[in-house]
Amino acid sequence: MKSNIHHVDFQSLEPAKPQQSLFLHVDMDAFFASVEQRDHPELRGKPVVVGAPPDQRGVVAAASYEARKFGIHSAMPSRLAQQKCPHAIFVSHNMANYKAVSRQIMRIFESFTPHVQPLSIDEAFLDVTGSQRLFGNGATIAEKIRGDIKQQTQLTASVGVAPNMFLAKIASDQNKPDGLTVVPFNQKGIEQFLAPLPIGRMWGVGKVTQKKLLSLGISTIGALQTFDFQRLETAVGARSARIFHRLSHGIDDRGLAGDADEKSISNETTFSHDVTDRSQIEATYKKLIDKVGGRLRKAGFYARVAHLKIRWNDFSTITRQTRFTIPCCDDITLREVGMELLNEHLRNRPVRLIGFGTSGLTESDKPQTFQMNLFERPDTAIHEKRQRLSQAADSIKEKYGKDSIRRGSDLAD
Repeated sequence: MKSNIHHVDFQSLEPAKPQQSLFLHVDMDAFFASVEQRDHPELRGKPVVVGAPPDQRGVVAAASYEARKFGIHSAMPSRLAQQKCPHAIFVSHNMANYKAVSRQIMRIFESFTPHVQPLSIDEAFLDVTGSQRLFGNGATIAEKIRGDIKQQTQLTASVGVAPNMFLAKIASDQNKPDGLTVVPFNQKGIEQFLAPLPIGRMWGVGKVTQKKLLSLGISTIGALQTFDFQRLETAVGARSARIFHRLSHGIDDRGLAGDADEKSISNETTFSHDVTDRSQIEATYKKLIDKVGGRLRKAGFYARVAHLKIRWNDFSTITRQTRFTIPCCDDITLREVGMELLNEHLRNRPVRLIGFGTSGLTESDKPQTFQMNLFERPDTAIHEKRQRLSQAADSIKEKYGKDSIRRGSDLAD
């Protein structure tokens, strides 16, 4: 098996302590295309594009690394992909086969830890904090997983090893394909690891936000680490500024969705036909968010985690999640956070299903007891005001009907 382990070599690097959180992010390398090359030896070493043929309207679902060298990537129109690489080989996707291989890979993950959070058909977070006594340290566990995947599926995976989910996800992209990257486990080493990375690698930094940050002269995560917080807050808003400030220093207190509490409330809708109109998708999604909010309040729960689910027209599905600063049940916060997830992950491709959910439900709206820096103090006054407004709206709708209150596209405090 090819060995492509990359340790970030800083003098301040310290080994993980037994009780310190330890996460892996495992990402299969060019999954759809790699499965096709495995099952069809004549495709190996050639630029393979999985998706619609170039003479039809459609997009690329996946591209082999040989095809990526020509600038081909997922969601690109197939006609453009052929223009970039005229000798590319286009193959139709075989979703049933990919799902079967994915289930095989997930079983491998579960043989090392019960704490597995799939993000899509070809990637997952693993909390292996409690697995170290059985299997060794993070790098050892990652290598065993990569070895089992290679042996059982003849496919390769790239893995990031880190003290939290954000860093593990960043690390898994550092040394692709077939790579293993171990992040430092001390604050100075973490900040040095992040500093040279482009700002676009930060979670939550989409194209619009990236333009704002670049206009401020913030092109790397290191530049964000030292940037004036008040200027950042003015540019991107208080909530985003707090999140970006923490992530730039490698601070991410989230655990796997559902670990703290298996209870969840969610709603999803399958469209009668694949939808590309963003306004229609957003309108449907906001209705789902409001339904979830109403169910939360009726059940007397507050949510710690918000979830987005999107199923594309090729039946591939993504789920993304983020934690609330304060457990909440009000429509305004749910919409704000839900729309941030959607804006970050919605792509210009047909959508078959859209869903919104919450988990980590609790009967208390008290903030979780984790260490917060100066900029992460939750504004409980706004939180309480939003909750009262949502409860008042529930009372009006109960008395006069659900259509008695209509919201605009945007909610304000």
